[in-house]
Amino acid sequence: MRHFTSVFDLPDLANALKMACEIKSNPFGFQHLGKNKTMVLIFFNSSLRTRLSTQKAAMNLGMNTMVLNVNQDGWRMESELGVIMDGDKPEHLREAIPVIGRFCDIIGVRAFANFESREDDYAEKILNQFIQLSGVPVVSMEAATRHPLQSFADLLTIEEYKTKPRPKVVLSWAPHPKVLPQAVPNSFVEWMRQTDYEFVVTHPKGYELSPMFMGDLKVEYDQDRAFESADFIYAKNWSSYTEYGEILSKDMSWTVTTEKMALTDHARFMHCLPVRRNMIVTDEVLDGPSSIVVDEAENRVYSAQTVLKMILEG
Repeated sequence: MRHFTSVFDLPDLANALKMACEIKSNPFGFQHLGKNKTMVLIFFNSSLRTRLSTQKAAMNLGMNTMVLNVNQDGWRMESELGVIMDGDKPEHLREAIPVIGRFCDIIGVRAFANFESREDDYAEKILNQFIQLSGVPVVSMEAATRHPLQSFADLLTIEEYKTKPRPKVVLSWAPHPKVLPQAVPNSFVEWMRQTDYEFVVTHPKGYELSPMFMGDLKVEYDQDRAFESADFIYAKNWSSYTEYGEILSKDMSWTVTTEKMALTDHARFMHCLPVRRNMIVTDEVLDGPSSIVVDEAENRVYSAQTVLKMILEG
């Protein structure tokens, strides 16, 4: 495996899950792979779990790590061609990326959607420039349209907690005060569609995800009906894809509550974090026995370490 930007970059999903479990039971067993190698983590956007988990994963494999927060630690960077650079961005990605590539063996990139243009965001301009220009393997630490390391950890968590071969997994929209990208739900849908789970997506009308990710999945617009007999509830907000980047609703009736969870089959509650308490989910659910969000976050280390191990071996 050369680059990692989606589930489709994995040679075999079942083998990747098996490898992640092996790594979790023996996280320091492959340090020879990363000896004298360096990973640079580039952040165009804020991070807590992604930064720490990916850095920890690289260190577990014996790698050196360097972290660059672009908007704080370095020059502001221009990404468009043909621009007269007379503004506040003194460096262009076309020079910065190959230079970074000379300093390391793997690059991790985190660059969110900016909501100025759906076409530009879904073209993944920043991530693809790193792939094209760096000369080294590139790992997406969340891009405009996908968050594959998160989805890998989500799937690993479901596999650990499921009590039946084919659990019912529900992705539910929930309200949020700010505009959020579709990357996490897009990616979660994409990964769930590679399983044989019973998978349901529920959200208010107007929040349909891109057909590129949904395929032939049908939306259940009644959240209560979607929750019935569910084994896992994954709550997440996203802004509109059709009315791109718009907040169409803050309907608090979509908040995940104990009453909503009572409709399920003792479902586990999941969220990628950070989570807005008492908007996305109530305190009672988040702090209750059904919540597995911390275990889910821990698995970010092992999903990242599996990806890096495969790249180092390849």
